[in-house]
Amino acid sequence: MSGADKELFPLKDNVESESLPVITWLIIALNIFVFLIELSVGPQNIESFLQTYGLVPANFFAQLGPSAGMHILSSMFLHAGWGHLIGNMWFLFIFGDNVEDRMGHFRYLFFYLLAGLAAALAQMFVSPGSHIAMIGASGAISGVLGAYLLFYPDARVLSLVPMGYYSRTIEVPAIFFLGLWFVIQLFTGIIPLAAGMSQDNGGVAFWAHVGGFVFGIISCKIFDQG
Repeated sequence: MSGADKELFPLKDNVESESLPVITWLIIALNIFVFLIELSVGPQNIESFLQTYGLVPANFFAQLGPSAGMHILSSMFLHAGWGHLIGNMWFLFIFGDNVEDRMGHFRYLFFYLLAGLAAALAQMFVSPGSHIAMIGASGAISGVLGAYLLFYPDARVLSLVPMGYYSRTIEVPAIFFLGLWFVIQLFTGIIPLAAGMSQDNGGVAFWAHVGGFVFGIISCKIFDQG
């Protein structure tokens, strides 16, 4: 993830799950497994691997069809490095179990995949001609964050705050933590647009985060079984 996690990093929340988050654990395990496959291809082949299995917007619109849809799915399980993987999986570990608890296992899985789809479409709408492969689970996880905000706005999130060479922990309401995260994603995406800059700059798909989050907020009640 990116954005508020550079200002506040979640350590845990105070919402206890009533059931085992088997789908969240499965998604985390699958992401780790796919990343190990990435490592196995070697540094000389990794760029080609990501271009093949990642989501390249220019290729997607040029080759609309079932194979293009599969690239959206495969891109959701690819990562650019250990930091990218660990950051995404930690956010999913903190917030995903409670959303899964609220939705139920199979509804949650369907919701997660749809959030990833919405996130990918949002980013491609902004940069349809990009030849840079979109990869990462953060778009789908952003949908989970949006759902968590709606389901548990009063939850407390114990967060690590970097302060130069030191850090401290504080407990903040989920509505503040996730609201700040979303505002940072939104404005970090708007600034390059307003300046006429390419959305490829920086390599972070901020509009995927925005799209996934908005999808989570709008649709989570449909999947709610609580």
